[in-house]
Amino acid sequence: MSRRVVITGLGVCAPNGLGLTDFTNALLEGKSGLRHQPNLEKLGFGCQVAGEPLVKDNLMDKYFTPLERRGLNATGIVYGVIAGIDAWKDAGLEKNTTDEPSWDRGIIFGTGILGVDKFREAIHLIDEGNVRRLGSTSVIQTMASGISAYLGGLLGCGNQVTTNSAACTTGAEGIIMAYDRISQGKAEIMLTGSCSDSGPYVWGGFDAMRILPRGYNDNPSKASRPMSATAAGFIPGSGAGALVLESLESAQKRGAHIYVEVLGGEINSGGQLGEGSMTAPNSMAVQRCIRNAITNAGIEASNIDVINGHLTATTKDGLEIENWSKALGREHDDFPYINSFKGSVGHCLAAAGSIESVAAVLQFKEQVVFKNVNCDDIHPEISKLISESCIPRETIKHAPKIIAKASFGFGDVNACVIFKAFSKEE
Repeated sequence: MSRRVVITGLGVCAPNGLGLTDFTNALLEGKSGLRHQPNLEKLGFGCQVAGEPLVKDNLMDKYFTPLERRGLNATGIVYGVIAGIDAWKDAGLEKNTTDEPSWDRGIIFGTGILGVDKFREAIHLIDEGNVRRLGSTSVIQTMASGISAYLGGLLGCGNQVTTNSAACTTGAEGIIMAYDRISQGKAEIMLTGSCSDSGPYVWGGFDAMRILPRGYNDNPSKASRPMSATAAGFIPGSGAGALVLESLESAQKRGAHIYVEVLGGEINSGGQLGEGSMTAPNSMAVQRCIRNAITNAGIEASNIDVINGHLTATTKDGLEIENWSKALGREHDDFPYINSFKGSVGHCLAAAGSIESVAAVLQFKEQVVFKNVNCDDIHPEISKLISESCIPRETIKHAPKIIAKASFGFGDVNACVIFKAFSKEE
């Protein structure tokens, strides 16, 4: 019999808000974190809009010592440390200051690309014959597991400390991995999350693919338009989200605040077969992922009252809604409420699943369904499948019972997590 798993801590470093209070208010108000980026204009990008957390020096000083900041040039690590430490504190946990690691506490913190700016700095120094000027932290800033290693050292965790990487699915995948470890009795507390670097060296490849909108450089807050008839492509973003997952026994023993229960989920791949490819989903796998997540969670499709979708503001939004409808066996007025947060934060790539999961969980706390930004003109393909009333254009009062959150990523990979309003009874 698997153990019950709950969420006791949240942290976020997002384009539209740093910390839970600012982030929550931004979601309630539909505040955009998308801005025109002068450096992208200077470099000749077609899309010059992106979402980037505004982290100032005075905030950095709260998380990094002067020595740690020396030579630090990896935005993903900055975002991840801020979100991770905040989530740990929000859970009422302290840093381990003893000589013995916390054997029952671990970290699964993912990323896609880490330390791109540090790589660029290192390449120039090496090519100029100045390898000695690289500094002693260049390796940890550029290795993929740098973020989990950094957090593991800060918190003194002795359980599994690792980094997962599954493109845009990374954050949701990490939650399921952490859930599995706790439910199987291999850990009591796991900090999970994901981060993504910001800047032209991360976003340039997407601009080259011409999948980013080019007509909103003068109107950035309107650029990302999930489920909209005028959607023209996704807006890249960056940042980090973090969640503390914990066994129910541990949380109750500590007297910790419980946000929600995690019922489990599913991870799979479409194998890039059929209609699936490196960049397009195999609908068979997407539907299977959702159905298996429901089965693994021990619920019925009819129990889900809110969905937080992947929904990136591309031509695939209609297909995603169709896949949800087929997987759940629900359509029109019977469809759950559904939202996407990419209208206000953009597509935060490897950080998307964790930032959006934090937002999804906050809906339980606030007893609302957050609004869909820039979705006044719902795409006609979507309107044929589900009622427009299922797509809130304003934040609505609603106490969620069960939220399904899914992320789908490059490489035809999928993850779906099921969150449930917590009650002491199973």
